[in-house]
Amino acid sequence: MAEYEGKPVEEGKEYDVTIDAQGAKGDGIAHIDGFVVFVAGAKTGETVKVRITALKSRFAIGEKV
Repeated sequence: MAEYEGKPVEEGKEYDVTIDAQGAKGDGIAHIDGFVVFVAGAKTGETVKVRITALKSRFAIGEKV
């Protein structure tokens, strides 16, 4: 798990986020301490609770709870 050290999110945990952009494929984009989180089905301006389902080196993928 050393690859994920220092990231502001953890896989499996839930966070409240505000979607501040829309990705090219339609996913909502939020930022947690500057770290990008993609959220399927979320729209710009929404505030949602997300569960992190995948953690990559430069971004995370979350789902609406």
